[in-house]
Amino acid sequence: MNAPVQKLTAKDYSSDQEVRWCPGCGDYAILKTIQKLMPELDVQKENQVFVSGIGCSSRFPYYMNTYGFHTIHGRAPSFATGVKLSNPELDVWVVTGDGDGLSIGGNHMIHVLRRNVDLQILLFNNEIYGLTKGQYSPTSKVGTKSPSTPDGSVDMPLRPCVFALGAGAKFVARTIDTEAKHLAPVLGRAHDHKGASFVEIYQNCPVYNDGIFDQIKDKKTAADTRLVLEHGKPLTFGVNDTKGLRLNAKTMLLEIVTIGEDGVTIDDVIVHDETNKVLAQMLASLKLPEFPEPIGVLYCESTAPSYTDDVYQQRIVVRETRGPADINDLLRSGHTWTVS
Repeated sequence: MNAPVQKLTAKDYSSDQEVRWCPGCGDYAILKTIQKLMPELDVQKENQVFVSGIGCSSRFPYYMNTYGFHTIHGRAPSFATGVKLSNPELDVWVVTGDGDGLSIGGNHMIHVLRRNVDLQILLFNNEIYGLTKGQYSPTSKVGTKSPSTPDGSVDMPLRPCVFALGAGAKFVARTIDTEAKHLAPVLGRAHDHKGASFVEIYQNCPVYNDGIFDQIKDKKTAADTRLVLEHGKPLTFGVNDTKGLRLNAKTMLLEIVTIGEDGVTIDDVIVHDETNKVLAQMLASLKLPEFPEPIGVLYCESTAPSYTDDVYQQRIVVRETRGPADINDLLRSGHTWTVS
């Protein structure tokens, strides 16, 4: 008689390593949320793998009581691709940061997204290089003062979700480190998606970029600064949802309207459609102070083929047409020559 399957808890996913981030770091909240989420995913613990690059976020594999791989700067997507193709039964998560994933790792991120490798990619965005003492990063706002930009950054910041959509990502979402009730469901959706899932997580760095997302996180201002996305529901925000987004018929750009003023009704407000890539690109580009920041699933194309499935299907066809492989035949085939 088989023993009953033991229900795991968040504690089962906590490793014996001391968690070493700065006090108040948003990574603590993300770690706790993920440890609580893991038992709900119906995946065997021995099949779960966390792969990271270099940075504060990349300590993650040490703190998860799962398999893990702490790789090199910017290359986590490539290592994770190899892990997934070697054993597609594994549930592979990539943990990276705005510097690791979008600077030295930008090229690797592009290709893992366009290939649609079946991975969950979590990009912790604190708009700074935290591990290396606070230099500005690809996502830092114009004017950011840091050791590498003492007079303020003049670079136009990269928008991670815009980047992901441009690279061909089929699942793109944004959420917040300390908002567990929002973070957990978004990560659950990302896990359920077949293919590459890209989730940007606004994460506070209390030492080098403290409070950069306070306007979005503070309950006193969140109603006006946060646009919560729900598929099939109007894009409304503000106290009592009195404001909304409308598509201007002349400019073909999004604009803010107030429901009940100038003849505007709820029917004038755009309804969120997460399968509409054009809308997703427009939403991903919105930013404070002109617009509220969209939070939730921006885009989801569930029918796109997974790179992992395509590779294995190709292998089946090759084996059927060419027969069993022979290593000696392989070594002596193709462009070979004899040196006498």
